[in-house]
Amino acid sequence: MSNSVISISKNNDLTQVSDDQKFKVVKDTLYPGSSDQEAQMILNYCTARKIDPMLKPVHLVPMSVKTDRKDKMGKTIYEWRSVVMPGIGLYRIDAARTGQYMGMSEPEFGEDVCENIGSLKITYPKWCKITVKRLMTNGSVAEFPAKEYWKENYATKSKDDASPNSMWAKRTYAQLAKCAEAQALRKAFPESVGNEMTYEEMEGKLFDNNNDHKKEINKIILDVPIVSDEDKKQNLEQDCEQFLQDIQSSESVDELQNIFNVVKKINFKDHPGLLKKLIDAKDSKKSELLVKRNEVIDEFLKEYDQETGEVK
Repeated sequence: MSNSVISISKNNDLTQVSDDQKFKVVKDTLYPGSSDQEAQMILNYCTARKIDPMLKPVHLVPMSVKTDRKDKMGKTIYEWRSVVMPGIGLYRIDAARTGQYMGMSEPEFGEDVCENIGSLKITYPKWCKITVKRLMTNGSVAEFPAKEYWKENYATKSKDDASPNSMWAKRTYAQLAKCAEAQALRKAFPESVGNEMTYEEMEGKLFDNNNDHKKEINKIILDVPIVSDEDKKQNLEQDCEQFLQDIQSSESVDELQNIFNVVKKINFKDHPGLLKKLIDAKDSKKSELLVKRNEVIDEFLKEYDQETGEVK
């Protein structure tokens, strides 16, 4: 890494830092767990877009990439690589930099739809509409509306399960609003924002280099070395420890179930002992929560006259 000193922001009162310092902050603080190659790719992206990396304007997204190699069964081997994708925050920054961004409307949502999707019964807004305003060179203010439908944007749990993933199930309105805002900003500022999809729009979606998404995303791809079995095991153990902490801090059975909805997406085939550890912890915590809930109910019934329906 170079030791040259440069200013990372001319508009803010920030201390000048060296390239080495920026690299360390990106790798260890803003994107913890990223490799040296990934951190450098983020810095290169930010340099090309003339954006302060300290604003964390981009995200690292894992991508399944088709190779020319075959396994013993003759099936194509896929490898994981990292894709640098802009966040909705970068879109907002690019629009603001033009000096023509005049704000946007509050999200307008369509009627609620309640239906079973995959294994989940979910209520979601049919659509969301957001309008971005831009000051034109003739002094007029033009409006650029974008209307996005939930069904056309939500991310599934997996390619074999049409149920919405945890984020789209939990934040049905907020996730769709980000998609509508991104589309409106692309329409209003095509020369500044471009046509690259945002991380928020692609969050949770499964895609590889052989499907239609490669036509939609102007990707910057970084080859990442294949992870060894020992590293995979270590990563799985770290995930397991985090899940155990989440389980212990759960305050309701529903929260506990949401945690296990995520656990079920992870492949424990080669390490069943870790899965058993999580299941035992879940069962123990569930029993504890049910006991507490029954105690609360019993305490309430003591103060409740079941014949008159009034509090004693």
